[in-house]
Amino acid sequence: MQEQDMIRKIAEGKGFIAALDQSGGSTPKALKGYGVEEGAWSTEAEMFGLIHQMRSRIISSPAFTGDKVIGAILFERTMDGEVGGKPTPTALIDKGVVPFIKIDKGLEDEANGVQMMKPMPELDVLLKRAKGLGVFGTKERSVINSANREGIAAIVKQQFEVGAQVTAAGLMPMIEPEVNIKSETRAECDQILLEELLKNLDALPEGQQVMLKLSLPLNAGLFDPLVAHPKVLRVVALSGGYKRPEACVELAKNKGIIASFSRALLEDLRAQMSDAEFDASLGSAIDEIYTASTTKTA
Repeated sequence: MQEQDMIRKIAEGKGFIAALDQSGGSTPKALKGYGVEEGAWSTEAEMFGLIHQMRSRIISSPAFTGDKVIGAILFERTMDGEVGGKPTPTALIDKGVVPFIKIDKGLEDEANGVQMMKPMPELDVLLKRAKGLGVFGTKERSVINSANREGIAAIVKQQFEVGAQVTAAGLMPMIEPEVNIKSETRAECDQILLEELLKNLDALPEGQQVMLKLSLPLNAGLFDPLVAHPKVLRVVALSGGYKRPEACVELAKNKGIIASFSRALLEDLRAQMSDAEFDASLGSAIDEIYTASTTKTA
């Protein structure tokens, strides 16, 4: 796939984006969910080796193809690794899956109801390396916990500043200001976030686009103006703590939004499964998420 093919696939393709980017503190939890307990490794390198084995098994599975999975978000170490003897981004592209890279380095402590992204002093170096490996875009996450307009405005401003850096490096930014679905002021968070996103989108230079990765709104359809915005390539949704069946029900209520699930995609997979069991389980999850991404309820 050339870059224009990737743009077209992400903008128009039927399917969803797999989030295979658990990192740092979330890796032991992801491995435990996969049936690998903490005693199975003694060093950080061994831990990341085990998570890479899991991701390699997913990407290599015959169930994982560009027919239903249009993109995949990678952790930096996964991007730098290999799958089937090929650089991971190449292995994805060869299956018709557009590669993205998670670039944020974790979250600051909460202030004004939000958690901003930590500084990324090495970002330009990472972006250059990613571009050289054929990666199409990035993903950067921050978190909104309560309906504080000052905090939400700051988080969106930071996201768009990082997005401008990503765009300048020739990559597509996927902006992810996640609303905590357990927030007591979730509906208000959604509304303020919508307003701040629209402000920043309207201020983008003509011809420039970003992607948005958002928590599914409490009120279905709230993000329709973002889906329709000419400066948004695609709106995708995180599962945000929902189990897959519930995440898919909520996703199907929101037209134009496709999934970018992590836990909800991987929750039934286990290291102990035979290849046939693993492929069948992964295929079932992919089918369910694909349907919710492409067939919307009234």
